[in-house]
Amino acid sequence: MSNRTLNGEQFAQMILLGAHHLSNQANMIDSLNVFPVPDGDTGTNMNLTMTSGAKEVENVGSNHVGEVANAFAKGLLMGARGNSGVILSQLFRGFSKSVQDKETLELQDLADALQSGVDTAYKAVMKPVEGTVLTVAKDAAKAGEKAVQSVNNITDWFEVVLEEAKQSLERTPDLLPVLKEVGVVDSGGQGLVTVYEGFIASLKGEELPTNASQPSLDELVNAEHHKMHQDFMETEDIEFGYCTEFMVKFEEDKLAQNPFDEQQYREELSEHGDSLLVVSDDEVVKVHIHAEYPGEVMTIGQRYGSLINIKIENMREQHSAIIDENKPNTVKAPTQEQVRSKMAVVTVAMGEGIKTMFESLNANVVIEGGQTMNPSTQDIVEAINEANADHVLVLPNNKNIIMAAEQAHDLVDCDVKVVPTKTVPQGMTAMLSYNPEASLEENHEAMTESLQFVKTGQITYAVRDTQINGKTIEEGNFMGILDGAIEAVDTDKMKTIFDLLHQMIDPDENEIVTILQGEEGTNDEVQQIEQFIEDHFEDVEVEVVDGKQPIYSFIFSVE
Repeated sequence: MSNRTLNGEQFAQMILLGAHHLSNQANMIDSLNVFPVPDGDTGTNMNLTMTSGAKEVENVGSNHVGEVANAFAKGLLMGARGNSGVILSQLFRGFSKSVQDKETLELQDLADALQSGVDTAYKAVMKPVEGTVLTVAKDAAKAGEKAVQSVNNITDWFEVVLEEAKQSLERTPDLLPVLKEVGVVDSGGQGLVTVYEGFIASLKGEELPTNASQPSLDELVNAEHHKMHQDFMETEDIEFGYCTEFMVKFEEDKLAQNPFDEQQYREELSEHGDSLLVVSDDEVVKVHIHAEYPGEVMTIGQRYGSLINIKIENMREQHSAIIDENKPNTVKAPTQEQVRSKMAVVTVAMGEGIKTMFESLNANVVIEGGQTMNPSTQDIVEAINEANADHVLVLPNNKNIIMAAEQAHDLVDCDVKVVPTKTVPQGMTAMLSYNPEASLEENHEAMTESLQFVKTGQITYAVRDTQINGKTIEEGNFMGILDGAIEAVDTDKMKTIFDLLHQMIDPDENEIVTILQGEEGTNDEVQQIEQFIEDHFEDVEVEVVDGKQPIYSFIFSVE
């Protein structure tokens, strides 16, 4: 490109190639998660957000750059998942507003639009943190403003923007100590750099590097595959209930002890489920399987390396929803549930048992999601509409869903307030303070205030070696996480649990411990935990809930 203008068609192609490149790099971005827990999902969230935006752009059919940008911003907004996805949507929301009336863009228009995006994103984050994607976007926009006077065309200008974005990304560990301690750059910043790389490739007419010999898992698993003739079977007939996808990143020391043979690995996994796909290259093996016990399948994979990009979906829940959708439409008299109510609660939960528990606590709509499965803004909007109430309280129960929930506020025709619950135990405590007869403001205040009286503990495992907060963690170690901080680490699971509980329970202040048993938690372990609490905290009451949550074998609520 030799001129100084950009039209709608060119911008649309930039977006599509940026989305494609981000999709290719999503697994790598996921692996940059600071905590070595099996739920790093920044790349996944940004990819799903960007894909939603790109789909809107594909349907525009206009050469007006403002119209293309508006469609892109709309798609990003509705598809935004996780904090990284919401921030990405806000960056291009500000961009879109800046160019909405322009048919083509000149260099100064682009510089102004990037800065407008940065301003919008910073305003959307309550407490902006430097050393994140916000910093990368800000530094790149500043470089773009300076470059307006020194370059002659759009391509050269974007080269300057990309180069500064890359340099800013490399500086993120200097601004955020935890990144330096762990030895990674900011994952959200890496995602933005990836998008900009796609933009440049489009402007230059270059093809992005792809691995032609390795089809993606998404290409192998066609969407129709999951329908499984849903209309001709009953939910209870599903033998293997969890659609499980993950990758194993090969490690030389493990391969030395357990040489990898794809066919042998496939045969072994076939004993644990059906609908199996195994695809490998020299660096990773990708697995898709319908299994009843996902943990067993992933444990087998850990013989060869570390687990990344884990995704688990409850197919029984999906099947029930599909059956309901496919039932013939009939005219029915309005039921009590269909009458618009004064007050309702929408909450997020992962695991059948946790979902049932929230329903028993009077949650009106429970969105299935959480770690590795963040619901989008669109998902939350649909849940709010389904609640069919004048006033709706939203409980995200995950710090990475709060921004998407806040974003849904402006997209519905009812009053909405988000109770900033960061964990399932916080959501449980908030629901106990809920009064359907009180006002929205009264409920929001009471439920938010209650969060200070609950502590959350989680037991999971490390997916890689790292050092964080002065602790040396090796892959496979069990970790006890207390209110977001890794406080207990050991090779022995029960020792890790007991160490965590010792730190959580104050016998002079706490009265109740609720144990949420996950898919990887056994009944024998529950009995050991109950006995431990009885022996060391005799006045503390214990309740057990079969939460069936993945990733975290146990979640503890201490009040």
